[in-house]
Parts: sequence; structure tokens; C-alpha cells
Amino acid sequence: MLRFMPVGDSMTIGSAGEHTWRYRLWRHLCATYDGPFTLVGPRETLYDKATDTPTSYAYAEPDFPRAHLAGWGEGWVHMVPLIGGAVRETRADVLLVSLGLIDLGFYTDAEQTAENVRKFMAEARRARPRIRMVLLPVIPNIRAEADAPFGAQVALFNELLAKTVADLDEPGSPILLASPPPSYDIHRDTYDGTHPNANGEHKIAEAFAEAMYQGWGIAEPYAAGTD
Repeated sequence: MLRFMPVGDSMTIGSAGEHTWRYRLWRHLCATYDGPFTLVGPRETLYDKATDTPTSYAYAEPDFPRAHLAGWGEGWVHMVPLIGGAVRETRADVLLVSLGLIDLGFYTDAEQTAENVRKFMAEARRARPRIRMVLLPVIPNIRAEADAPFGAQVALFNELLAKTVADLDEPGSPILLASPPPSYDIHRDTYDGTHPNANGEHKIAEAFAEAMYQGWGIAEPYAAGTD
């Protein structure tokens, strides 16, 4: 059984009424991966905007393994103290990580955020030495488009993330840097300039799927538009 753990912020937890990219990736793996697998993590809920709490189970399609480690407004800085316990508890084999926008926007600069990436990886490996990781660079949002200094921090962090992956990748615990979806357009693939709509969910799922297919031969190329 291959256990994938989605780790992320609001773009990964999703909000009430959404499918989430987690669901889209699960559907892709169901169709193209020939071994047993599941999604794991200590949480299952969506974010409820009405109550401002992560308490909703109102998925557009609830019949899938909904487990994850994601939180609205959470970043690398929040996940560092959580990842070791989550990996030990779930025996995760592969971490699918999309983090950084919140950190850069509210908590840490690019260099500090990159240092938290290193701490996160160390904690994950301490819990499970042969764990694999796929990291998605930060997708610039509407703030990065309008705020040049913030956009520069996003670009710098993505450069540092690539260097961190190159530095820390090792045969026994490999790390893949996913390619940002080349056609991702915040004006067409999000509903507010940050959070993915159905198009964006597919493109984020595709980024993880393509990285795993190209890097490790897992499943097949992503079929865009798969529901």
C-alpha cells in the first residue's frame, strides 16, 4: 500500500462545496496506478468560510480518502512541529507538499521560509527515514502580481526551494521539485486570484502527477479534464 499525504495551506484543504486537487489526484491515480494506494493524514475536513473554522465535510464529492495535513492560513512554519507526528501516525510514504504563500505573506521572508523547509524535511525523515517528497513551488497569486516586493519574495523563495531540493535530495529519501503548471492563470484558474477553481484543481493535481510519473514512474501522464 502506497500512502500519499497531501500537505498544504488553503489551496490544499479547500473550502466547503469544493472537490479539491486532492480529489482530482486521487481520481487520476485510481485510473492509472496499478497498485494499492490511499491518501493519509491526521485531518479530513474542509474549511467552512461561514464559521471561519476547518470543520466542514461538505465535499462536492465526499466518497474518496479525504485525509490530509492542510490548514487554511497555515504554512511551512506551522507544519514543522506537526509533520513528524503525522508521518509516524500514518506511515506516509510520499508527501505531496504545496506551501509557502502564507509564510511569505504573513510570517517569514524567503530565506527564513527556506530554512523552515529544511527543518520540515529533517523532521519528516526523522519519523520515516525513507520517506519521499514532492514539492510544488509557490504559484504567484494576485498579490504577487500587484505587489512587486511580495512578488520578488515569491520568486526568490522558489529559487531557494529549488536549491534546497538539490541539496537535500538523496537516493534513500528522494525529493522531487514539481514544475508549476505552465498554463496556470490566476484570472482563469482561481475564483479569487489565489484559490483554485475546478480548472486550477486539475492543474495542481497534474503538477504532482507529472512529477511522480516523470521522476519515479508512478501511474501515467495526467489526463486533463478527468473528473
